[in-house]
Amino acid sequence: MTTVTVVRKDGRIAIAADTLTKWGGGKESADYVANHEKIIRVGDSYIAITGSATFKLILADYFASLDESPRLDSVAEIFRVWNTLHGALKEQYYLQAGEDKEEDLESSRMDVLIANPRGIFGVAAHRTVQEFSKFYAYGSGSPYALGAMYAAYRAPALDANAVARLGVMAAAEFHDESGLPVQSYALDMM
Repeated sequence: MTTVTVVRKDGRIAIAADTLTKWGGGKESADYVANHEKIIRVGDSYIAITGSATFKLILADYFASLDESPRLDSVAEIFRVWNTLHGALKEQYYLQAGEDKEEDLESSRMDVLIANPRGIFGVAAHRTVQEFSKFYAYGSGSPYALGAMYAAYRAPALDANAVARLGVMAAAEFHDESGLPVQSYALDMM
């Protein structure tokens, strides 16, 4: 019920998200919900969150409770952080981890994208961590976002932030579970 994007281009990194909240057939736009953001900051990283709207509150609370911000600058570091987080999701935040017995691992029930000066990363619900070289999208509107970003990525006039925002805008235009305005952040790579 969301669309989040990350882009790495010409020494810049960008992350973007839509701002629509859906509850069943109802939708709550940014015009009506003051805390509509789907991107949080953790240290020098931005994390865009898909899944239940509660996950944004949980992740903000969890990361704020740590003595120091975790390193989210490599696949291995992100995996370690997310594995520890999964335990906290079950113990502190009452995640319903019960799933299909055919699954190899319990799901954290959210996909997130991470952007920081060292790269762009994704963490899937079963804690698979990937580093992306150009761009990626998660969420129900991701097929539209990926198509738009693929078409726009090579355009010299479009920087990383423009491509990331364009992906979310395409999803909002063609998918009924994503909506404007777009929230985005851009930063320089190290």
